[in-house]
Amino acid sequence: MELKHYFRVIQKRWWIIAVIVIVAMAAAGIKSFYFTTPVYSANAKLIVNQSSGDGLNTSTIQTSIFLINSYKEIIKSSAVMNKVVEQYPELGESSASLAAKVSVSAANNSQVMNLMYQDISYEKAANVVNAVSMVFKEQIPHIMNVDNITILSEADTSISPAPINFNPLMNILISFVVSFLLAIGFVFLLDYLDDTLKTEEEITRLMDVPVLAVVGRISKGDMKKPKPPKAMKQQKVGENQYAPLNQ
Repeated sequence: MELKHYFRVIQKRWWIIAVIVIVAMAAAGIKSFYFTTPVYSANAKLIVNQSSGDGLNTSTIQTSIFLINSYKEIIKSSAVMNKVVEQYPELGESSASLAAKVSVSAANNSQVMNLMYQDISYEKAANVVNAVSMVFKEQIPHIMNVDNITILSEADTSISPAPINFNPLMNILISFVVSFLLAIGFVFLLDYLDDTLKTEEEITRLMDVPVLAVVGRISKGDMKKPKPPKAMKQQKVGENQYAPLNQ
């Protein structure tokens, strides 16, 4: 019985749900296509390794992994960023801005570091991560007295990748799901606040009394007086026709 009631509530106000969903999807589509500034991401990979005449072993790898946490802070320090700004003035960024926008990550138990930079221009983002990578590799021997940084891969400035924040289909799908759920909740809220009785079944169920009579809905057109048939002609008093008696 409850499910039937819920279905009737949705069926009664289905147009409200449709309007809310359509408006939300249209707004998401317009924002995605016309009001979203594309943002591009570029990354470069560095590896931290210890120079050893005996080759790599467990202790040297473990030491390199421990150094990564220190290197994450060194990359974003003024000692590196000031050098980037000094050597690459064409980037048009300050050291504080670069430090805030450059992100450094490394997987667990991995010697590989990933530098990432986001910008509205992919070419600029690629140039920034490449510049930071080169300066960091050059400065580490002076800062740590050890040359253990190798650039695995630089950002390719010749490609044209898709922006990372542009996915209109996903945005429209999310807006559909969210707006549909909100519309359902809004419809049930309206039904909860509406305490009027509209059908005979509601009266019988609520008051437990039989319905004796039903007054149908009367439109304004039904209340107009019907016009007399055209075949009937209006007759004045005294104009009645009488049949002769001697027929």
